[in-house]
Amino acid sequence: MITIARETPLSPELTELHARHRAAMHAESPPESIHMLPADALAAPGISFFVMREDGAVIGMGAYKRHSPELAEIKSMHVLSELRGRGLARRLLDHLVAEARAEGAVRLSLETGTQDAFGPARMLYEKAGFAECPPFADYRLDPYSVFYTREI
Repeated sequence: MITIARETPLSPELTELHARHRAAMHAESPPESIHMLPADALAAPGISFFVMREDGAVIGMGAYKRHSPELAEIKSMHVLSELRGRGLARRLLDHLVAEARAEGAVRLSLETGTQDAFGPARMLYEKAGFAECPPFADYRLDPYSVFYTREI
């Protein structure tokens, strides 16, 4: 059984998931182009953090950060690599969209990589109705970043 619930990103049970996410980002991007948030930053006010579990075991995470009452940003979305291809990322993304909408956001944006390894993520976002956009919030143009947005 798959569940997605709001949890604290500081749980010791999430240490390996955070480490795997961090390793994946550092394997593909130069340090100055990595925009993921560490666990303690994901626990800050204005960030809603969710954990995906299968039969109680942690298999993914995702969050959104409120930039304004209208705008939220997807952050730190990650599903364990060995479980990809089962539609779990889409399920997690749909959950984040629904939660942000329920909290009053009308636009959801995100940043992801331009490298080949991020191709599946870009395809996921495009299939979910996200369209490329200019940098938003505090982001700047970066050859390793692409930005997406959609109304929710």
